[in-house]
Amino acid sequence: MQTKENMMPRLDRLTPTTAVGASRELLTELVAQHGQVGDMVATMAHSPAVLSGYLQLSRAMKRSKLSRKASERISIAVQTQQGCGLCLQSHIDAARGIGISEDEIEQAKRGTSQDPALAAIIDLGLRVYQEPTSITDEHIERVREFGFSDREIADVVGIVALNLLTGAFNLVAGLTQNHESE
Repeated sequence: MQTKENMMPRLDRLTPTTAVGASRELLTELVAQHGQVGDMVATMAHSPAVLSGYLQLSRAMKRSKLSRKASERISIAVQTQQGCGLCLQSHIDAARGIGISEDEIEQAKRGTSQDPALAAIIDLGLRVYQEPTSITDEHIERVREFGFSDREIADVVGIVALNLLTGAFNLVAGLTQNHESE
């Protein structure tokens, strides 16, 4: 039986030479800007719609009002649930890089934080991921009481959507090892 650890990629990695149409143009532009692209992006090129959507959403979420420390914790919580080890490790590395402690990373994996405000926003992110119909007016009011704006609340949905896209894509494509940065 094949496990996530020994899974081989199910979809081929494309290059500007092997991609066609809009994907070729996108990959050519990305390689010109960054020198290389990671496995996920190169594999997403099979669908110019998915690759373009990912790039647009990723760029848009960089303008999120929600703090990077909050968004990385939400990403860790979501990826722990979703099971994409590649994404989880990427977000753990990013969290370490911005000074989030090992204890807080472990708490985020469990869907919480020592900080009640962060615990509330992580909980909202997990609810968006797991069962958006479970979100009540009280949940939204709770995160507002901790000082989160409507924009930050809306950003949680975008962060979860981006994590769902990347994690699900990596799992479907069989991408389990991070050889290059995305």
